[in-house]
Amino acid sequence: MNVKHVLTFVIVLGTAAPGLGQGVDPLPPVPGGLPPLASPPSGLPPLGLPPLGPGPLGLGPLGPAPLGQPPLRPPMGVGPLAMSYLTLDEQERELERQEREAERKERERERLERERERELNLYEQGMEATYEGRYDRAVTYFDRVVELKRTRADAALYWKAYSQNRLGQRTEALATIGELTKAYPASRYLKQARALELEVKRASGQPVTPESQADEDLKLLAITSLQHTAPEQAVPLLEKQLEGTASPRVKERALYVLALSNSPRAREVLKNLAKGSSTPELQLRAINYLGVHGGPESRAALAEVYAGATDVDVKRRILRAFMVSGEKARLFNAAQNEKDPTLRATAVEQLGVMGAHDELWQLYQKETSTDIKKSIIRAMFVGGNATRLVELAKSEQNAELRLAAIRNLGIMGSKRTADALVDIYNTDKDPAVRKAVILGLFQQGNAAGLVALARKEQDMAMKTAIVKRLSVMQDKVATDYMLELLGGK
Repeated sequence: MNVKHVLTFVIVLGTAAPGLGQGVDPLPPVPGGLPPLASPPSGLPPLGLPPLGPGPLGLGPLGPAPLGQPPLRPPMGVGPLAMSYLTLDEQERELERQEREAERKERERERLERERERELNLYEQGMEATYEGRYDRAVTYFDRVVELKRTRADAALYWKAYSQNRLGQRTEALATIGELTKAYPASRYLKQARALELEVKRASGQPVTPESQADEDLKLLAITSLQHTAPEQAVPLLEKQLEGTASPRVKERALYVLALSNSPRAREVLKNLAKGSSTPELQLRAINYLGVHGGPESRAALAEVYAGATDVDVKRRILRAFMVSGEKARLFNAAQNEKDPTLRATAVEQLGVMGAHDELWQLYQKETSTDIKKSIIRAMFVGGNATRLVELAKSEQNAELRLAAIRNLGIMGSKRTADALVDIYNTDKDPAVRKAVILGLFQQGNAAGLVALARKEQDMAMKTAIVKRLSVMQDKVATDYMLELLGGK
């Protein structure tokens, strides 16, 4: 009899006992009478239950209670256990709810990331077509970006209008500028869109001529020549090109010449562009140039921009610029303190590219997020840190992380990692771990190692898994073992 049954039985007894109910009519007699209860052995309390009836240990009065009287409570010694069933059920339901919510958020995050990547891909294809002068194709790509209604829709509208103007579609270009102005009144492209609008209106009724392309080529040559000109003369001219309606190629060349200049004014312009004083394209290019060119003052400018930025793409670009400029300390700081997990993962990835073994190991030991730890393991692989990966593959307590370390060891493909994988297989009986080792050796093309394991393996399921891998390897050792299995050798 479990606790729930005991509690129910006690309440039924209390209801049937005469004199316990206050203001409650007695129960009607049961036909034939109730069977007598067996008397317990002498000296033992009846059924091991507390006494019934009023009193500190008994049931409270049954029936309607006087106003203000506490509600009926279960007997002491039984009630808390019985009530704990409900508590445990609630806890289980809450855990399930939390798991479902976490899965929902992860699916939503993945969906948004896919949409972001799709938008970026279409936008970059449109910009590439613009650079190459294929304006009709550019319009098609920019239309698809606008349909997504995401973060680059305003940029796509501007470059669509620019491309339409280059195609001689003046009316369409003006309509596109109107759409941009109405739909995105706070867009960073509005200043250039207004300048483009004036240009389109001036050119209305005039045919598109080859001279426009020749004019652009001349501008590119002129901008390049400014690289060797006195900065006080060159910088204002370059700024004018960046702020106007010049083509992407002209603006990129102007920005490049600015980045090469040692002029304090040129450095200030570049810093302001990196902060977002112009369009997103120029901002991201300015960030790249600050990472490649200049000295400590450029890195300090990037750190200042990073601290004030809210756009994830901008901050990602700065982290990559830190890697290019060798700013290991700034990346390490971001990996430790950045609140956004995607940015922390980016910082970790860049530390891996730099081969920052000590910093990655420090991060791994302090980190609590499994996802970030996986990123650190990947970064260790990128940095070629086989020592730490072997250590994690052998001793990590988290099964998911341990398998991640084993998989990355398999991709590294050296004799040292192969020996470590074989050692793990021989000492660990976990089927998941052993299958991960088999996959790792297969990825390394290590037929000799797999054959050696297959010869010793007594578990038929594991041996079959090894032979399946060997059967698709184009290797003489694997082929000889297949023949051996068939009795041909």
